[in-house]
Amino acid sequence: MRNVYDVLKERGLIAQVTHEEEIRELLGKEKVTFYIGFDPTADSLHVGHFLQMVVMRHMQMHGHRPIALVGGGTGHIGDPSGRTDMRQMMTTEIIDHNCECFKKQLSSVIDFSDDKAIMVNNADWLLKLNYVDFLRDIGSCFSVNKMLTAECFKQRLEKGLSFLEFNYMLMQSYDFLMLSREYDCKIELGGDDQWSNILGGIDLCRRKDQKQVYGMTFTLLTNSEGKKMGKTQSGALWLDPEKTSPYDFYQYWVNVDDADVIKCLKLLTFLPMEEIEVMAQYKDAEINKAKKVLAYEVTKLVHGEAEAEKAKAAADAVFGSGNSSENMPTTEIDSADIAILDLMVQTGIIASKGEGRRLIQQGGVSLNGNKITDANFALTSADFDGGEAVIKKGKKVFHRVVIK
Repeated sequence: MRNVYDVLKERGLIAQVTHEEEIRELLGKEKVTFYIGFDPTADSLHVGHFLQMVVMRHMQMHGHRPIALVGGGTGHIGDPSGRTDMRQMMTTEIIDHNCECFKKQLSSVIDFSDDKAIMVNNADWLLKLNYVDFLRDIGSCFSVNKMLTAECFKQRLEKGLSFLEFNYMLMQSYDFLMLSREYDCKIELGGDDQWSNILGGIDLCRRKDQKQVYGMTFTLLTNSEGKKMGKTQSGALWLDPEKTSPYDFYQYWVNVDDADVIKCLKLLTFLPMEEIEVMAQYKDAEINKAKKVLAYEVTKLVHGEAEAEKAKAAADAVFGSGNSSENMPTTEIDSADIAILDLMVQTGIIASKGEGRRLIQQGGVSLNGNKITDANFALTSADFDGGEAVIKKGKKVFHRVVIK
């Protein structure tokens, strides 16, 4: 079996490593326990987290053991990395609920059976700490001058960095120390914006236990223009099907820019590189075939094969020669008598009536294939053939409406 380090590097997943030769040798000769942290900032993981899950699965497939660390403790503070403002404070109940939501989503990609992977909550140790003891034991190992040179702090100094957030690096570093002691965890992985925090943990393990541990970051999911991917008109691209439907999830990947398709296939799927290299030669309209492969593979990993098949069938019916609406995103309504703008808001395809008016003025809204030109248009039972109607926004957003 190939060394997983070579696999990750070939697919463009690795951004930075602390000790490249030592890490590659370690991963090639023994079963290594490693960890990635997930702070419960919402009740669902998003596609940025999915890239981290893919890395964990690559590592697991090559015999290494993942620790998925949910931040029941660090979630009380909030990571300042990549932020221009302070995160909203959450209650303990919300944090605990979000942690529970993560477990199910992580299990869709990571195998937790028979101790092949473990899930740990840093609330188990962080919430029990005595503050003075922690400052004396852990705080004394950190230089404020050095911390202020970290990118995660530097970009916040102009707008203001709270002392609460300043503690985050210490807490994440302490996580690594605890996991090293309890589970013999040897590597911390994370997005490239976690580099400074990872270095802090490595240094703390060396200072407190004279133990050499390692760090690796992976590529952030960005498009060809360097902007973060996974943002939609309605917000983040969530892994929870209640927040982003499998159909909408599938459609996001079908619609990625041509320049990003091959990169996404390498980063987010487990297709052999030989197949991806063949698709890299596609030109013009052929690239759409690669987009469909990308959409299907990623949707299958997140939502399962059955949902991926439904999303594919729905997309093929809408954009192909068929006209089936069976697998489209669907909203049930009580009455056929409803204004078009109210209906579009209710289905979630627009955020406000103002947006809907602009779209109608621009010719971007259709009902059952007929363009809507009047923002005051109201539907009646005549618009529901067989009890259903289909709204189209722009060229690629379709939504089915059914009368209860």
